[in-house]
Amino acid sequence: MQHTSPNVVGVHYRVGTNLLTNTPVAIKFEPRKTEAPQLRDEYRTYKILSGVDGIPAVYYFGLEGLYSVLCIDLLGPSLEDMFDLCKRKFSVKTTAMIAKQMITRIQAVHEHNLIYRDIKPDNFLMGKQNSNNRGKVYLVDFGMAKLYRDPKTHIHVPYRERKSLSGTARYMSINTHLGREQSRRDDLESIGHVIMYFLRGSLPWQGLKAANNKQKYEKIGQKKQYTSVKELCEDYPEEFGIYLTTVRKYSFEETPDYDYLRGLLDAAIKRVGETDDGVYDWMVPSNGYGSESSMQNTFSGRESRNGLTPNGKEKNLHSSNQALVSFQNKTSRTQTGNQPDLDSNPNVNANSREQISNDGVNSSNPRLSNRMSTPLNRSQQQFTNSDPKNARNDQYSQPTNANPNAGENPREQAQSKGFLAKLFSCGCFS
Repeated sequence: MQHTSPNVVGVHYRVGTNLLTNTPVAIKFEPRKTEAPQLRDEYRTYKILSGVDGIPAVYYFGLEGLYSVLCIDLLGPSLEDMFDLCKRKFSVKTTAMIAKQMITRIQAVHEHNLIYRDIKPDNFLMGKQNSNNRGKVYLVDFGMAKLYRDPKTHIHVPYRERKSLSGTARYMSINTHLGREQSRRDDLESIGHVIMYFLRGSLPWQGLKAANNKQKYEKIGQKKQYTSVKELCEDYPEEFGIYLTTVRKYSFEETPDYDYLRGLLDAAIKRVGETDDGVYDWMVPSNGYGSESSMQNTFSGRESRNGLTPNGKEKNLHSSNQALVSFQNKTSRTQTGNQPDLDSNPNVNANSREQISNDGVNSSNPRLSNRMSTPLNRSQQQFTNSDPKNARNDQYSQPTNANPNAGENPREQAQSKGFLAKLFSCGCFS
């Protein structure tokens, strides 16, 4: 078997190699016994969005031993990683260029009848460094995605209230805090909150103290309602305030004017005397962030910031689906001793039984029930899946017995192993 270092990307990702093409992939794991499984729905969403610009390709979904496994393109660092690299402040130009791409990605999701529901910097990744796509923003982690209209009739879901929270509290819309059914407007409002986070370095509702999570989310929601757009966007180009005011005024079923919103961001770039030339803050050596090659070394030597909590314990699955970048274990990133901020990594996710969305995220009540069932990759049929009896109890599934006569050619190696191991090399399958 061709080996790769057992790199961990986030808690439930590993970096592997596609043995047929010798290209790196991100392999995502979900325990089969998880209380609220979502990986199969995420796979189906990737298939629906197949071929969409800025959405990673998906190569495989299946059961391997004690885990469900999803293989997708390996990408670069997350926007949160780049934000850290730039000392937690982006320029108006960089923020606007990023936000334009974020809107375009979300527009594509909406055009495929889905809303995303978990906008945050960690779920937007840059292309791999030193590649032609290094300036492209990708969208990943569709565990919270949901149909907002019937794919055939385009009939919108009905407006409802008293909905459970779903998403990340720091960035979610005011309507989500109020328990209202989410729609396209809420994704775009969340982008507005991310925009101001990048410009300001933090948001007024960060760091609030409360006795428990429920009170915490209530305080965050109240602070958002009482913080005026003028106060939030003060000292920045007025287009950012217009953006946020516009998306907050959209009605529940209204189709957003994506071109107008991107135009506002173009105007903000022009207002500060810049142009959208694809050069981000971290690409300018004079800013002190170094060359792209040195950046690659920086990111290849550390874990994603959200892979582990400061005390070393694993985070829950949903909040750990972070930057799909190949991090080596040569160096480790310094972690602070503070507890993670609940508003950025809340327990409002598919693994929290009490706070789970009423829509449900498990296979018994699928969010994507209106869509056609998407079959697994047909190429599976030509392989024999790993024997469950060979599954290792300690961690990940073990491949079937390898053919001792298999040569060094990846295709020959692939033909001698179970399906996942045949296609993808990873330290956990050695």
